[in-house]
Amino acid sequence: MSNVKKNKCPVCDHTFFEEPLLIYENMPRAAQFLPDASTILNDRGISLEIFQCSGCGLIQLNNIPVPYFREVIRAAAISEEMKTFREGQFADFIRRFSLSGKKVVEIGCGRGEFLSVMAQCGADAYGIEYSEDSVAYCTQNGLKAARGFIQNAADRLADAPFDAFFILNFLEHLPDLNSTLRGIGNNLSNGAVGLVEVPNFDMILRNGLFTEFISDHIFYFTRDALCTTLQLNGFEIIECHEVWHDYILSAFVRKREPLDLSNFDKCRDKLKREIEAYLHCYPVKKVAVWGAGHQALAVFALTGLAENIRYVVDSAPFKQGKYTPATHIPILSPDALVSDPVDAVIVMAASYSDEVADIIHRRFNKRIDVSILRDYRLEKLDTKKEI
Repeated sequence: MSNVKKNKCPVCDHTFFEEPLLIYENMPRAAQFLPDASTILNDRGISLEIFQCSGCGLIQLNNIPVPYFREVIRAAAISEEMKTFREGQFADFIRRFSLSGKKVVEIGCGRGEFLSVMAQCGADAYGIEYSEDSVAYCTQNGLKAARGFIQNAADRLADAPFDAFFILNFLEHLPDLNSTLRGIGNNLSNGAVGLVEVPNFDMILRNGLFTEFISDHIFYFTRDALCTTLQLNGFEIIECHEVWHDYILSAFVRKREPLDLSNFDKCRDKLKREIEAYLHCYPVKKVAVWGAGHQALAVFALTGLAENIRYVVDSAPFKQGKYTPATHIPILSPDALVSDPVDAVIVMAASYSDEVADIIHRRFNKRIDVSILRDYRLEKLDTKKEI
């Protein structure tokens, strides 16, 4: 990890506001590995500089990460109250997303404090942890844990892909959290879900808890900042709320998958067939189109029927005398309906289509058949029925 301080947000790449929000002097260099009698003479406090990103708003330190940031260190075994809370939370997580018997990985599992609870709740639970001693402790206690740390998006875990993941109060420690989050996503199956928790900076703000800044925590997430961070790194937010006496922000997320737009091809094919059928009702080149907007231009390009259109009418003078791009149909003024009459007009004027149809009937030949493009179908105005 570089020892050069940053001046840009590692989440969204915007610059910080020029001045720090706070500067705390003589703060502990780290919250773990406290000095003892042999090291206390060399112990010195440091300055914490607390900045805010001018883009996504994330609060963060502009300090060097602690050397052990890859390790999850929980000071003591979880309390009975916390264990009861996690049992209920994990059971609900497994039930809600049908994860019983499915592969779930904890990112930063420490000594397995929560990994064991997830396993007891019915998941096929795995953990990754950077500390060799913690991994050894996990395996000695029958947990599936491996030494590792997701440093970048290309890192692959041996047992991937996983159906779900959880990362609990660890994300705020990671200087390059974008790379870690993207790496997590790349080790998940399609449709995988996750449970992400961080200290709740909204509560810290509400209660004026100035003591919550510590060198181990690089990032301080409000609900909005957490959701933004997760969304920028490939996750959809299912829900995000405060838990554990409001000290924790807890988010359920889902790995983002590409949208399925195959229905657009079906809509295009349907419209093409309808326009073909419409054109066959009239002599060749006796149908015009009203509208040279982007919708009409796309129809010409995507249906392959442009050669059967006599001309395009548009009331915008700056379009008249030009041609449709790619398909090269002449664009004329509405007067063309008088000087070069056609038998039918297809109106492709989006939200103005009904107004245009009325203009055609009032100002031009009332015997002109008029149809309107409605979404991906044609509506013939004299019958009001789909073709």
